[in-house]
Amino acid sequence: MERDGIGGSNFFHLDADIASETEYIKWDDCSGSLWIVENRISVMNGEELTEQETALYDRQIRVWGVDAQRRLSKSHIFVSGLKGTAVEFCKNIVLAGVGSLTLNDDNPVTAEALAANFLIPFDENMGGGGSLAELCCDSLKDFNPMVHVSVEKGDLSSFGVDFFEKFDVVVINCCLLAAKKSVNEKCRKLSKRVAFYSVDCRDSCGEIFVDLQKYCYAKKKIDETIECQLQYPSFEEAIAIPWRSLPKRMSKLYFAMRVVERFEEVEKRKPGETSIADMANVLKLRNELCLAHSLNESQIPDTLLERLVVSTKEFPPVSAVLGGILGQEVIKAISGKGDPLKNFFFFDAVDGKGVIEDISTSTP
Repeated sequence: MERDGIGGSNFFHLDADIASETEYIKWDDCSGSLWIVENRISVMNGEELTEQETALYDRQIRVWGVDAQRRLSKSHIFVSGLKGTAVEFCKNIVLAGVGSLTLNDDNPVTAEALAANFLIPFDENMGGGGSLAELCCDSLKDFNPMVHVSVEKGDLSSFGVDFFEKFDVVVINCCLLAAKKSVNEKCRKLSKRVAFYSVDCRDSCGEIFVDLQKYCYAKKKIDETIECQLQYPSFEEAIAIPWRSLPKRMSKLYFAMRVVERFEEVEKRKPGETSIADMANVLKLRNELCLAHSLNESQIPDTLLERLVVSTKEFPPVSAVLGGILGQEVIKAISGKGDPLKNFFFFDAVDGKGVIEDISTSTP
């Protein structure tokens, strides 16, 4: 291999026994990467995109680059709770070309699931055709045969810290408050950084929480690339911040979600197991929490709480929005490119607005 100073760049000429068709490669001093110029195949730490992957993901590579695609193809994602929003997310990242996707949801098919989950075959009989995870797994394999899709049986709470070490991203959908805290904490106990996401969709609104721990990424600004760093709080740390300390224009959906979560925890209900009969107790709890946090009750409108308590089913168009945003954020986290979301995202179809709120210990 000989250096060839083409235009001042670090290009090297490949010996004939190393490459036949590709004539030049480029060495990137910052990342220690070897780039094959002609075929756009990146060789990094002994790993590379195959010709089949390069051909299949050609359009994506043109958008976010070969290095980002390589990282995606080596990433391992875990998703628990296969409701409509999680299904939208799974579809998006499988098409994007992640390395593997592990699904966890032992629940049987129900009428509600059929209404929101497009991965369930139309001819599937409720309760007799396997778990949601198994049915979704079969369908997702057809979306992109190059992605390894598998099923992990068992209750989410039964998985220990070591279980999550094999994943790069953990996503849980429509889980109890205790499960969000527990899984997030298990991810943080690992020696490597595991990105944690929690997503909930109720009626025509929803919430995404992100914990990337200590996260470094590259950001383009005019003609230069800037290295940035963010520090994320855990879910438990974020929701423990007193409400009176939060900005006055904080999303009302944030407060409403915390009230409903707390009600489900106190009453030992699963997400979605509420009805209009619970409204009196929910409003009472709302008043108690507002008093404890010195927050005006008008910040959590009765009408908003009623929507979350009564209309517990997911609204498919909102699931598509949240699933799209979540997929985009996971791709950012894996690739290390672009400004990541920090650390809550709220969407309400009533006003059509998506709002990002940074709720951390540094919040003024």
